[in-house]
Amino acid sequence: MYPIHRILVAVKDLRARRFPALGKTAQLAHALDAEVCLFHAIPEPVYLDVMTLGGRSLPQLEQEASAAQRRRLEKLATPLRRRGIKVTTLVEWDHPSHEAVIRAAARFEADLIVAECYRAAHVAPWLLHFTDWELLRNSAVPVLLVKKGGLYRRSKVLAAVEPTHSYAKPSNLDDEILRYGATVAGALHGALHAVHAYNPLLVGTTPNELVANGIAKAQAAAAANAHAALDPKLNLIGIAKARRHIVAGFAIDVILNVAREIHAEVVVMGAVSRSGLKRLFIGNTAERMLDRITCDILIVKPRQFSNGIARVPRGPQLIAGPLLSGSMNVMG
Repeated sequence: MYPIHRILVAVKDLRARRFPALGKTAQLAHALDAEVCLFHAIPEPVYLDVMTLGGRSLPQLEQEASAAQRRRLEKLATPLRRRGIKVTTLVEWDHPSHEAVIRAAARFEADLIVAECYRAAHVAPWLLHFTDWELLRNSAVPVLLVKKGGLYRRSKVLAAVEPTHSYAKPSNLDDEILRYGATVAGALHGALHAVHAYNPLLVGTTPNELVANGIAKAQAAAAANAHAALDPKLNLIGIAKARRHIVAGFAIDVILNVAREIHAEVVVMGAVSRSGLKRLFIGNTAERMLDRITCDILIVKPRQFSNGIARVPRGPQLIAGPLLSGSMNVMG
């Protein structure tokens, strides 16, 4: 298990009617005795025309907008503080939004980021650049994407592991997934399950071997190989055999089916950032599942992951309007 002492909650829309991430964050923070930071980034550009400024200086404009958003965050913090949770609030002019969250989490020394993930269906989602996907791609801190409202009740946590380390995944990533999964399951007084999808035929099996030995024997050998790779690790963590789901099939289908069958409330997965053609053709299982899975997802990165994102906020985007420059000139 990993200690989680600080949780940063990325509050996207302060005018929303509901904030499902806050209730779940309160559950985790109360159980883990963790401190919470409610964070809101203001990524919108500031247009420097006479009507916008209204005779005020830019620092005054920034301060007034930040103060208004901070007051809304303080209202959201009140119910958490009533439960005895230490809560701070932070508003910053910064862009883009996912980098702002990552920077704030680094300065807060967060062990977990919580963000609400608004569901949408796309034909090829891993080709698009939405804030949620950029956050999970670039954050070294684990990210809990909240997809369902309400509170955690059944408290089943499903850890998706890959002991064969396909697609060059780091060998320690499964350890990270299982440890964070155990931490969340323990905080919710729930049960940790593990799922692994394996190829029904051993990699490297030739057609002649299939003919000689039979498909059924080859499939049995593949299943035995999968158990041999995973069971020792699960034995150390103490996951009972009834909570091990080692299934032949494609990873996305297996994980979705098992999550649905056990009524998982959180699925813990690993993600490795890729770029260029390798990303285009291989994709990323975690990202492709975002639109299809209905429960919350906890995305974990390997320990050595580095994003190269600067820690200093960029401040507001300053755009000179036509009244000042005669053209739209990006200044910041």
